[in-house]
Amino acid sequence: MDAHHSQQFGSRTAVVIIATLVAGGNNTENWDKINAVQRMQDYIEQHIAEPITLYMLAQAAGYSPWHSVRIFKELTGKTPFEYIRVLRLSRAAVKLRDENTRIIDVALDFVFDSHEGFTRAFSRQFGVSPRKYGKNKQPLKLFIPHGIRGSYLIKQKEDNVSEKSNINTVFVQVVDRPQRRLILKRGAKAANYFEYCEELGCDEVWGILSSIKEALYEPIGMWMPENMRPSGTSVYTQGVEVPGDYAGEVPEGFELIDLPPCKMMVFQGQPYDDEDFQQAIGDLWEVMKKYNPEIYGFTWADEDGPRFQLEPQGYRGYIEGRPVRQVNVK
Repeated sequence: MDAHHSQQFGSRTAVVIIATLVAGGNNTENWDKINAVQRMQDYIEQHIAEPITLYMLAQAAGYSPWHSVRIFKELTGKTPFEYIRVLRLSRAAVKLRDENTRIIDVALDFVFDSHEGFTRAFSRQFGVSPRKYGKNKQPLKLFIPHGIRGSYLIKQKEDNVSEKSNINTVFVQVVDRPQRRLILKRGAKAANYFEYCEELGCDEVWGILSSIKEALYEPIGMWMPENMRPSGTSVYTQGVEVPGDYAGEVPEGFELIDLPPCKMMVFQGQPYDDEDFQQAIGDLWEVMKKYNPEIYGFTWADEDGPRFQLEPQGYRGYIEGRPVRQVNVK
């Protein structure tokens, strides 16, 4: 996640393919493929601003160049150089959005040989030239990659979360959310993250949300209360909060709604290893299910706003928020 959206209050294809791989054949062989592709992803991330050759990726994967390309495309849906190109362009877009910098400098930073070549590639990818984007920072479909190994582990543990909680401490605080607006993309039937990804494709939605410069916080997944959910729309959705006077562009297929001021009780678990992501969510849900806010002078107020989850990132612990109201003390 880029620095602009790193503040704390905030592939469908890959996951499906991996699930298919694991369903049959030799599991050790499947893990060898997954780990090899993860090593290539890690190498690309570490060297995104440097020239990368197929030989370098093959060395990282531990396979021949031909086999490395084949398994990378099989698991991610992109060849390594398609993946590198769209990742560089997305990182370049973020830099143009957040920094006052020359287009040629951004082009060279991300290993494009010329201003013209970068402009052509950027325009083909996003449908707008870098010069026009620099003047009008409209939402773009940024490419937000996910580690292939983590995606498999998430899917593998989806229906296998242990009932035992390993949480030692959960940090709880109540924060005031001001009147604001919400840019969101609703599904039709999704009740959770996995169903939403199957229905809409999380990577594309998240990439667009991450590109919105005016965002107050980072993008969030949400469970919409009934009073904010039109008939025929999903319980679970994804969006980003923007200022109450936001009058900027709303991406095609997205919606802009008003959110009233409210109080949110925010729960934050202990840091965890990224592969234990699903366990961390399950553990925190167990705590939230048993938590009685009235002990501290609050009551749940689910109609006041969406319950939200931030993107799980192991270093900060899993974070989720639920609306509350202060209990009147007589």
